[in-house]
Amino acid sequence: MLFQRTPSKSLLALAILVGLSGCCCGVPKSQYRMSQINAARLHEQGQMLAGQLNEAQQLANQMAMDRQQLEQANADMANRLNLANQRVDNLMAERENVHGKYRDLLASTGQNGNPLSNDASRRLEELARRFPGFEFDPKTGVSRFDETILFDSGSDVLRQDSAQLLREFSNIMNDNEARRLNILVVGHTDDQPINKGPTRAKHPTNWHLSTNRANSVVLQLTKLGINDTRLGSAGYSMYQPVAANTDGRGRQQNRRVEIFVLAPDAAVAGWDPATSRR
Repeated sequence: MLFQRTPSKSLLALAILVGLSGCCCGVPKSQYRMSQINAARLHEQGQMLAGQLNEAQQLANQMAMDRQQLEQANADMANRLNLANQRVDNLMAERENVHGKYRDLLASTGQNGNPLSNDASRRLEELARRFPGFEFDPKTGVSRFDETILFDSGSDVLRQDSAQLLREFSNIMNDNEARRLNILVVGHTDDQPINKGPTRAKHPTNWHLSTNRANSVVLQLTKLGINDTRLGSAGYSMYQPVAANTDGRGRQQNRRVEIFVLAPDAAVAGWDPATSRR
């Protein structure tokens, strides 16, 4: 009778271990290795992304700080600009103040300066802009009337269209501080002798024509309300030209009437200011 031998427990355990090492719980060994490699790669990528995220955050923080500094710099620049504008405004105001004092100084220097107030000078400058042929020099206070705006050629009779200009001039000279100032009217001619018979009968020489024209203006100013005691007249014939008597344009400039505004204490051509009643 034959007897079959039963495997021992040690041999059975060895067989199970060999089986497990060959199948790895049913997952192929190559697939398991690939999973390990993928997991390592994902870990590396995660580490890389984390580093990039950290760098991005640092960059964002730096940009926020730069923006804050830029906004602060803009605010500082705006404050500096406002301060600079205020300084410019102050300098302009100071300049205007000094300029005004300079104008007032010129107005107080007597006959070599302009004795008129700033307001009167401004009004006369406006008058000059409105009436071609009338000029006003704010430095000296001298008003100049071109012949054509006052008289016809060779005549001492005032033109009708000069009435408005002389009326407004008189209003200025009778207003405010200008009322205390004296007025000297001076006539001038060119160098051409008077040849026309009717003109020569009334004005034999340029001396007669220049003085007669000055007298006509003085009489008109008295009619317009300027006190006679403030007025004087003179004629210089052809001997005070403002342009060369070489052509028609120069001669026309020389045929003129000038009005000098004089300070109350100014003495001209023997005029005694003490006799002037204001």
